[in-house]
Amino acid sequence: MRAHKDIAAASPVREPLDADVVALAADVLRQLGDATRFHLLGLLAEGQQDVTTLTARVAASRSSVSQHLGRLRLAGLVGARREGRRMVYRLTSDHVRRLVEETYAFAEHVGHRIPHHDSE
Repeated sequence: MRAHKDIAAASPVREPLDADVVALAADVLRQLGDATRFHLLGLLAEGQQDVTTLTARVAASRSSVSQHLGRLRLAGLVGARREGRRMVYRLTSDHVRRLVEETYAFAEHVGHRIPHHDSE
């Protein structure tokens, strides 16, 4: 029982969980659940990029990339600014960057059967 209390005390998740925040978190994870959108977020974790650059690096058409970026903007995961005729996209926060990096690291461990790090 003591070990459970120590783990619970170290958790950044607050009890009880706020239902609105839980629903919003689930929506964020749904956005990451699409391989193209996740790939785009991973590329944007490297730095700001325009649609043409992103399209060249993702296995999708320009219109598909634009639609995915639009969904990510609506979800608040990416922001955009116009530079002349180009739209330049970026991640909206370090939280998004860390979420993408940790999700990718977890998938690498699972996909390559690498032992997970101890949580202690």
